[in-house]
Amino acid sequence: MSKRRLVITAVLAGQSQSEVARTYGVSQGWVSRLMARHRAEGEAAFEPLSRAPRSSPGATPPQAVELVLRLRKQLSEAGLDAGADTIGWHLAHHHAMALSRATINRILVRAGTVTPEPWKRPKSSYVRFEADQPNETWQSDFTHYRLTHLDGTPGMDSEILTWLDDCSRYALSVTAHARVTGSVVLATFRRTVATYGVPASTLTDNGMVFTTRFSGGKGGRNHLETELRTLHVTQKNGQPNHPQTQGKVERFQQTLKKWLRAQPQQPATIGELQSLLDDFLVNYNQHRPHRSLPHHATPATIYTSLPKATPSADRSSDTHDRTRRDKIDKAGSVTLRVAGRLRHIGVGRTYARTDVILLVQDLHVTVINATTGEILRDLIIDPRRDYQPTGRPPGPATKNK
Repeated sequence: MSKRRLVITAVLAGQSQSEVARTYGVSQGWVSRLMARHRAEGEAAFEPLSRAPRSSPGATPPQAVELVLRLRKQLSEAGLDAGADTIGWHLAHHHAMALSRATINRILVRAGTVTPEPWKRPKSSYVRFEADQPNETWQSDFTHYRLTHLDGTPGMDSEILTWLDDCSRYALSVTAHARVTGSVVLATFRRTVATYGVPASTLTDNGMVFTTRFSGGKGGRNHLETELRTLHVTQKNGQPNHPQTQGKVERFQQTLKKWLRAQPQQPATIGELQSLLDDFLVNYNQHRPHRSLPHHATPATIYTSLPKATPSADRSSDTHDRTRRDKIDKAGSVTLRVAGRLRHIGVGRTYARTDVILLVQDLHVTVINATTGEILRDLIIDPRRDYQPTGRPPGPATKNK
């Protein structure tokens, strides 16, 4: 029995409020307020009042909560990523709404749409690496996908081969095959090179279709190894039983297969599977925000906006090439250290607080909008001066009369 019930019962039995207060170690004022509540509410006074505030001006509006849950449902049913980061991107780009990642996550947890996975290895335990330029490293791997007969029964097994750019996560080539062989790997690599150029290096596992260097050396180099040596491409392989080394292409395959399983019409032939893969590539490369890229840009934005790496054998010029990320200050300039001195590059106050990527080749600098890929300025640094002006006249733009 609660103390409130005991106090109320004692007062109703005829004891004075002061006597009851001394007996139960409470203040007489509390007893008086409790009895007044009992007269107004009856037995509801036996339970404590809620401590929740009467109003929450800072609470997320119900319309926003409903929109977050609707986006979660739509993205999940489409087989796409539906995490807090992705939902936040869709809110900002398609609904003009800004919610923090923590707020979106709280909404999802309260609605019971998040499955706790405490046994997963924390991301902080992984050693991360990323190529600085597109075509610096291409990752490749293949995975299995079961076709489906027209009557809904499982069909033949197929294999999907992927070539993925390490820097931008751009899916260069994704093809379906009855079986991935060394000849298939060579053919897809050559087609990809014809479209995107020769990469500086490749990263794969130790499968025989990629390398025979760990098979005892009895068969010599395979198709891909011979082609890479001819093109002066560095070949890198992960350790056996350590797929985390090829983590980007492994994660891509997980995203791809989740999307494929969500399609209402499952493929019955290799051709139908390839058609689905082509549709997925357009969405993945061109439209889907990528959580691992700066500002959740699309892979196509990053791949097309940065200069491409070339094989190490091409040493026609010995230049100092580097990539730097920064933010334009409120004065409209961005800093860069050249020849031991900090230079200020004018871009314009119009772009203040804009995140940018600086592509530097000796004194040649290109300033690119990190979100859209737009070139904001292209210049040659004058080492005789600190500030690099835009060349436009000072002051506001003159209006035409």
